[in-house]
Amino acid sequence: MGDTGPTGPVMDRDEVDRALARLGAEHEAVETSLLALQDHAGRRLLEGAELTGVTVERWAAAEASITLLWTYFDAYTGALRTAREIRSRRRWSSREDLAELTALLRDDAVTVSGGVTATANAPTLHGGPGRLSERYSLVTLVERMNQLYAASLDMVVAADAVWSALPARIDLLAAELQRTRKLAHSVGVRPGEHPSGDDLERITRTLTRLRERVVSDPLAFWLPAQGSSAPGGGRPDTTVYDREARALEEVRREIDAVLAVRQDAEQRIVRLRDVLSRADRTLAEARTARGEVLAKIAATEVPVVGGPPIVLQEQLAAAAEYRRHAQWHRLSPLLESLEEKAEDELLRARESLTAVTAPLAVRAELRGRLDAYKAKMARLGHAEDPELVEKYEKARRMLWSAPCDLRVAEQAVLRYQHAAAELLGSARRVPGQGGPVDRTGPGA
Repeated sequence: MGDTGPTGPVMDRDEVDRALARLGAEHEAVETSLLALQDHAGRRLLEGAELTGVTVERWAAAEASITLLWTYFDAYTGALRTAREIRSRRRWSSREDLAELTALLRDDAVTVSGGVTATANAPTLHGGPGRLSERYSLVTLVERMNQLYAASLDMVVAADAVWSALPARIDLLAAELQRTRKLAHSVGVRPGEHPSGDDLERITRTLTRLRERVVSDPLAFWLPAQGSSAPGGGRPDTTVYDREARALEEVRREIDAVLAVRQDAEQRIVRLRDVLSRADRTLAEARTARGEVLAKIAATEVPVVGGPPIVLQEQLAAAAEYRRHAQWHRLSPLLESLEEKAEDELLRARESLTAVTAPLAVRAELRGRLDAYKAKMARLGHAEDPELVEKYEKARRMLWSAPCDLRVAEQAVLRYQHAAAELLGSARRVPGQGGPVDRTGPGA
């Protein structure tokens, strides 16, 4: 067993050389990382920005940590330089040199001012209240630097990621918002006059506030990755941006609908005029028919025919006025409502005409039935039968006189049919009298 020091055996020359090589490689790696952090775009932005909220607090801590990092690194560099100088005194280091190197490389031989540690809010090596100075081993210094570097880099990378992602996207959305606002204004979609105009104003205010907050407090929009220990693990929080982007898309769809109205408004208004005109003509025809029915048909109920839709005509005039003044946002819902109501009005008019002319249709059906049976009887050789002639003339006078009692006329037609049927039945029973009885109807 070799000589021992305060912390264990004294290192031999090979152990010292291996330790110096390892510490030199760590020194180079730490220096490279510190210089990369110093030149990081996110750190430069943080230094020049007017920060607020959680970001200003975390950046103050990160700046102190970076300052402490350089202090640790300078102390580490000095200790490593001293160790190399001792090793380079002679090719074969003496026992005293090896003991000194062992203490420097293994023991808590590196002194760092306690004031610097306290300024960085860093925990002391032994805990408890801060001391005037702290002593560290080179291994402990590397661990401390790695910890401080990871925490500082995490903060810098997070802020840089938010700044790289959100402001540019907000600016693009704001540009689209401005184009949409101009388009909306051209079709009359304005704040206070249309809900979509109010939505555009709200989106504008929200995006303005969002961009200001993202620039001054980027860490408020950072979502750390759960369970990730790598610096910068996480993603920007785009919840507010995504919500406003969806709202703008909905407004755009509404404006597109208004634009579609502007393109075919004239044709739609012309079609509406035509539908309402047909409804008016149909109602006028129904009123004329009702007068004719009341004059020609007795003992029947004829429904009353309503007047033309004055309200719809007024709304159609309002639609034409909206189109004339390019108030497309008002015209769009009005046209949709009018088109539905106009079709309903035309259907109502047609139903009124059908209901009013029903008695005339019944009379026409009775006339046709009577003449059809008469023609059949003539074809079968019974046109001159006195009873049939009498019943035919009676039914005919009822159907062709005004006013016509439909119930009485229908009974007269039925009596003629029955008499014809009886005559045909008698003729069938007497050989040589007429042809066979056809009971399939007058058109057989």
